[in-house]
Amino acid sequence: MAALNHTGVSHKVFRLLGIPGLEDKHMWISMPFFISYVIALLGNSLLIFIILTRRSLHEPMFFFLCMLSGTDIVLSTITVPQALAIFWFGAGEISLARCIAQLFFIHSTFISESGILLVMAFDRYVAICYPLRYTAILTSSLIGKIGITIFLRSYGTIVPIIFLLKRLTFCRNNVLPHTGCEHIILARYACDDIHVNIWYGFFVLMSTVVLDVMLIFISYMLILHAIFRIPSKDARHKALNTCGSHVCVITLFYGPGIFSVLTERFGRHILPHIHVLLANVCILAPPMLNPIIYGIKTKQIRDQVIHVLFPKEI
Repeated sequence: MAALNHTGVSHKVFRLLGIPGLEDKHMWISMPFFISYVIALLGNSLLIFIILTRRSLHEPMFFFLCMLSGTDIVLSTITVPQALAIFWFGAGEISLARCIAQLFFIHSTFISESGILLVMAFDRYVAICYPLRYTAILTSSLIGKIGITIFLRSYGTIVPIIFLLKRLTFCRNNVLPHTGCEHIILARYACDDIHVNIWYGFFVLMSTVVLDVMLIFISYMLILHAIFRIPSKDARHKALNTCGSHVCVITLFYGPGIFSVLTERFGRHILPHIHVLLANVCILAPPMLNPIIYGIKTKQIRDQVIHVLFPKEI
């Protein structure tokens, strides 16, 4: 984008429209947002509580799931209350500093979740390919270091975006057709050249999410290779079943995101509100459905949830 002559005005306050073109339907749209948020909070909080309080679940797989649930709570809390405020009260005004803070936490949390899914794939690889050394490899110390590395990576790659945005002059418009702030969406309202923002955003995407997807794919190729070498059919079925929940969560997390990126890049004739709705699905669906998937498909968690919600009378 070529640099333009500045008007001398740099907007410090922006207005989020919500779902552009569907403003008259905001009250109806808010219902699935609210229900999804409540389910995400309750489901993920319950998972964290069960994993931390039940010693039988103090295993690497469940600790990583606990990280995933915590990340889901943060991701939905950063975005959904803001959207509901727009839908219910028309409270779409947001300062530039708050907008940058919001997009920082949205992007970093998204990258954190991608990193956790990668580590969970590694966990399944070790459990299936090296079952006798599983606990020896994935020690509590290593799990802690992995968690710290995931969050340092996510925050470290997004911090430069703060400075890339702060150098810009926002003199085009201050109305954002979205429910929240995103890096490139905000940068497009600047009068300066934003090629650095675009290329850095591309670098972040390739070095985190795309790299994670490639490594997850490689992990599952190795897992499948090991599984189909198991002579017992029952053992193969059991091994595949242990990966089922993770595969569902991976599909749920990356699927809508990939589709959203493709429509953003190539769907020039798609209506703006479709793009916004797809972007919100990427954030709403995983936090709401992840605890349900693990609760249904993982027997240990299912049994503990039943025990907590429906305790037997003494």
